[in-house]
Amino acid sequence: MIQSMTGYGKSVLQLPTKKISIELKSLNSKNLDINARMPSMYRAKELEIRKLIAKHLVRGKVDFSLYVEITGEDTSSQINKTVVKEYIKQLKDVVDGDTTELLKMAIRLPDAVTTERDDIDEEEWTLIANGINDSVSKIVAYRKDEGATLKQDFLDRIVTLRRLLEEVIAMDPDRIDGVRARLEKGIADIKEKVDENRFEQELVYYIEKFDITEEKVRLENHLDYFEKALNSDDSNGKKLGFISQEIGREINTIGSKSNHAPMQKLVVQMKDELEKIKEQLLNVL
Repeated sequence: MIQSMTGYGKSVLQLPTKKISIELKSLNSKNLDINARMPSMYRAKELEIRKLIAKHLVRGKVDFSLYVEITGEDTSSQINKTVVKEYIKQLKDVVDGDTTELLKMAIRLPDAVTTERDDIDEEEWTLIANGINDSVSKIVAYRKDEGATLKQDFLDRIVTLRRLLEEVIAMDPDRIDGVRARLEKGIADIKEKVDENRFEQELVYYIEKFDITEEKVRLENHLDYFEKALNSDDSNGKKLGFISQEIGREINTIGSKSNHAPMQKLVVQMKDELEKIKEQLLNVL
């Protein structure tokens, strides 16, 4: 079944001294584009994180975020007392102020707080990897739910296109008769005697230029193929996009050959439905 490229998944891990939150958000994109945000100590695992995400999220603009909240007594951040005292001393030379206010200013300056880099142990990484997989599973489920909604919308619009095509097919004989009648009237109006056999040959040749039999058959086949691809096991938005281009080509040809106002009106409606399909296809995986 088709999947949307829009999705969201979140997992929360509670460790002895910290809480780790993992979030995944995705939007539509031509390819897979992963933007990863995490504390510096986890950067060593970024490549593995990207592989875990790419394994299941084939396309889309994916934002990955890993947040860490210290809940225990241990902390890797330490105040650099020597640096902070020197900052306060320098600030006092610049402005008069309360020591507490100067401390608030000093603590925000570079190197006032240092962070000791800790290596991620394998047990913690295993938990994080499981959390990422859990978030990926949630985002895939979200994408499938969105995909089901998109699929129904596509099916409804394909039904509309079929109905409009049936109307085109129904009015086609009258359209051809109308073209023939206009040509015969034109010859009669100029009051010229013509060779009936030659005129009939030219008339058949001229009317063949307006014949849309092939376009009607191809359009119906393309609609069948679109529906078949829509019901396939995999989700392939690019393939559906290619089929929609072929559908558009046949609709345009029918419009250019019709030379019949009521039929051109139906063609405009078909183009409108197809344009809505194309817009939605941009969000299909």
